[in-house]
Amino acid sequence: MALDTDMELNSLGFAKPPAQTRVVVAMSGGVDSSVVAALLADQGYDVIGVTLQLYDHGAALARKGACCAGLDIHDARRVAEERGFPHYVLDYENIFRDAVIDEFADSYLAGATPVPCIRCNERVKFKDLLETARDLEADCMATGHYIQRKDGPNGPELHCAADAARDQSYFLFSTTPEQLDFLRFPLGHLPSKAATRALAAQYGLSVADKPDSQDICFVPNGDYAAVIEKLRPGAAEPGEIVHADGRVLGTHDGVIRFTIGQRRGLGIGGLADPLYVVRLDVDARRVVVGPKEMLATRAVPVREINWLGDAPLTARPEWPISVKLRSTRPPREAILRPVSATEATVELLNPEEGVSPGQACVFYETGGSRVLGGGWIWRGA
Repeated sequence: MALDTDMELNSLGFAKPPAQTRVVVAMSGGVDSSVVAALLADQGYDVIGVTLQLYDHGAALARKGACCAGLDIHDARRVAEERGFPHYVLDYENIFRDAVIDEFADSYLAGATPVPCIRCNERVKFKDLLETARDLEADCMATGHYIQRKDGPNGPELHCAADAARDQSYFLFSTTPEQLDFLRFPLGHLPSKAATRALAAQYGLSVADKPDSQDICFVPNGDYAAVIEKLRPGAAEPGEIVHADGRVLGTHDGVIRFTIGQRRGLGIGGLADPLYVVRLDVDARRVVVGPKEMLATRAVPVREINWLGDAPLTARPEWPISVKLRSTRPPREAILRPVSATEATVELLNPEEGVSPGQACVFYETGGSRVLGGGWIWRGA
């Protein structure tokens, strides 16, 4: 059907009636994506719900606070039945294991601190699922992420959510311009999570009071080491805890149990001054500790950059930006110096503590809400 260019755009940005606009909604079974599906169905869109089964259905069936397995699949299906739109469950266990879980384990074994939720968005939800949405002849795909997509002079732009407390931009920096053109985020403008739950109650959704998901979906109770030992038997080899000055202070049960910046649980009590993990020597199976000042970092090398700025990354020798080095920390002023189209050095105007390889470094417009992309920290500065 040819589009009527004189017709007013619908709420998803298409010049045709909602009933003629097909949207695939990625449904995790939680309240956010359920509200998106119900909202769009209520507005008259041709909604198709799709839920990915990402890991073992049986093992996860009774777990609370997870997503994409067991009870959550049931909840997504129930919402679709309540609101009267079709719903499909796709088995993505193998894809998820290969693209996300295996790298998570290998990164920890290499002494890095991975962020698997970003890889899941990048390699599964916004790649394979997005292609499935195209196969279903959808006009777009909608998710329950708290982030905003705004039309700019050079095409769609990615912006932080209106509610800073719920903003998920750190986990979505690798969204490409092509993906952004196809994606929609109907919750990004809402003032609070309470507003989302109010909509869920308004639509009478069975998940209206469902708790938010916690931790990483395939890591029960946040016990990373247990998951890695199961995935990589023999990974937790004992070794020494060594002070940066060379003194051996104790022993440990595996480097995988430690992260850069860690202070508690080192097993070396009785010292006058607090010590922190400042380096992980995987090959020597050593955990290196030192005073807090050793954690301060100014230069952060970043690679695998996804750049969302209007001009090419290499168009300028440096870019004044703000960056987030962890999802829970506020942006910090920095200077981005490109090395190539996908690699750069970030100079922090004020040192940051606990910077670790494997974490994401996300770029923001200084003083604004626009997300300019980001990359992966790949070695200690």
